[in-house]
Amino acid sequence: MGIELLTAAEAESLKAYINSAEHIIICCHKSPDGDAIGSSLAWADYLRSLGKNPEIIVPDAYPDFLQWMPGTERIIRYDKHAADKADPMLASADLVFCLDFNGTDRVDEMKDALEQSPAKKIMIDHHLDPRMDTVLTVSHPHMSSTSELVFRIIWQLGGFEEMSRKCAACIYCGMMTDTGGFTYNSTRPEIFYIVSQLLTKGIDKDKIYRNVFNNFSPWAIRLRGYLMSQKLNVFGDIHASYFTISRREMRDFHFIKGDAEGLVNEPLKIKGMRLSVSLREDDRRDNTIWVSLRSVDDFPCNKMAADFFNGGGHLNASGGRLYCSLDEAERIVRNAFEQYKDLLTK
Repeated sequence: MGIELLTAAEAESLKAYINSAEHIIICCHKSPDGDAIGSSLAWADYLRSLGKNPEIIVPDAYPDFLQWMPGTERIIRYDKHAADKADPMLASADLVFCLDFNGTDRVDEMKDALEQSPAKKIMIDHHLDPRMDTVLTVSHPHMSSTSELVFRIIWQLGGFEEMSRKCAACIYCGMMTDTGGFTYNSTRPEIFYIVSQLLTKGIDKDKIYRNVFNNFSPWAIRLRGYLMSQKLNVFGDIHASYFTISRREMRDFHFIKGDAEGLVNEPLKIKGMRLSVSLREDDRRDNTIWVSLRSVDDFPCNKMAADFFNGGGHLNASGGRLYCSLDEAERIVRNAFEQYKDLLTK
């Protein structure tokens, strides 16, 4: 099965950029998820197999349930080590790989340091509308994940035979998390061909699943039950729902990053539900609401995210943010439901 992505010229250019680089940085988007971390760790592992010594810099914290992934102990957080490590490293880099984001606005506080870095920049991403100045952009929005792109590139460059089990586990985790356990954006046969190849490296896909999806604290389980019981608003006539998570509720349930991961998918288990939206207050910044959207079939939650929530993403999985109170955010989501009623009920 042909899974190559790059043209011959792109493949040769990529190899040349890697071969000539002395100081390589890999970075990903703010609030890194399984795909951002998985693709970054896997690409770093591949570069090390070529004799390089890349460093991974992420803008801020990632969920606790990703700490098991091999190589996370080497990740540098920009929000903790900007001045002493990250800024000097970006300033001296000659090649930066930008994984799983399509613009420097997605790295927030790291934006200036990334833009000012003299390094050549290469994007590997699966989001719409790439908008960065790069020497090479590998952008395929129809792909399941950036981790899938990383696998395909490693495969095309002849690196699969030497791929380590750790690298394969990171790629599988990224593909799994960005498809909700292969429940959306994962109908192409190439995806499962890649999974079959990853299994030849000896990964335990069942354990990876448990590490990610069955790794909550008792408080997190209580929070999830409370939100579905007390905070879920269901609009059965238009097949949509939303719930909110306040700063006070996060404090009461000892919230840590990742405790609400995947919860936005739960309402889609309701018969006939087409759209689910979660609204979560930022735990530190006032009037900042994080929005997650999930849909089924052909409902374009990425368009709704762009129209109402300053965001975007994929057809069935998108996100955004609002700069307002939680009450105002509820009014906005209800208005969004009303404006999209015809699409929700067609």
